[in-house]
Amino acid sequence: MEDPVIIIRQATGADAQYADLIVKEMKRSALERGCGISERKPGYIIEKMNEGKAIIAVTENGEWVGFSYYEIWSNGTFISNSGMIVSPLYRKHGVAHMIKEKVFAMCRAKYPEAKIFSITSGLSIMKMNTELGFEPVTYSEIVQDEVFWKGCSSCVNYDVLCSKGYKNCLCTAMLYEPKAVNFERSMVKA
Repeated sequence: MEDPVIIIRQATGADAQYADLIVKEMKRSALERGCGISERKPGYIIEKMNEGKAIIAVTENGEWVGFSYYEIWSNGTFISNSGMIVSPLYRKHGVAHMIKEKVFAMCRAKYPEAKIFSITSGLSIMKMNTELGFEPVTYSEIVQDEVFWKGCSSCVNYDVLCSKGYKNCLCTAMLYEPKAVNFERSMVKA
C-alpha cells in the first residue's frame, strides 16, 4: 500500500473539526509517556486555528496527522512554540520535524526579532529545537508573564513548578535568540 500524501499547512477555522481529536491525543500521549503536559481545551485549539497561529498536517483525504501552534508573549518580544502532537499512525515518519520547521518558519517570518522558546520534557522535541538553533536556558531567560505560567496549571508537575517559584520544573526551557544566532553565524564565516 502506498503511503498517503501528507499536507502540512497553516490551520484555519475550517480545521476546527479536528480540535477534539487533537486535545484527546495530547492527553493520551502525555499519559502514555508518563510526562506532564498543559492540557488545552478544544476551544483554545480552535482559537489558535482562527487566529492563524497553528500548523496542521492532514492527508489529502482529510485524515488528521499532526498539529502545533504558537503564542505571542510580552508584546511580541517572546513567541512560544507549543502543542506539538502527531497521530500515532504517523509517528516516526518525520511529520513532527516538518510541522516544527513550518511553525518555526512562520514565527520567524512574522516576528523576526522575537525570541522563540519552547518548554518540553520530550527528547525528540529537544533534538528538533537544537537543530533549529535553540539552546537550553534557565526559566529566567524566557517569558515571565504570569498568564503563561498559569497555562501550566493543568500539568501534573504544576506543584513542582510552584514550589520552585516558577524558576524551574521538570521540563527543559529552550530558547532561540535571533541576534545571538546571527552573530554566531557571522563569526563562523569570518
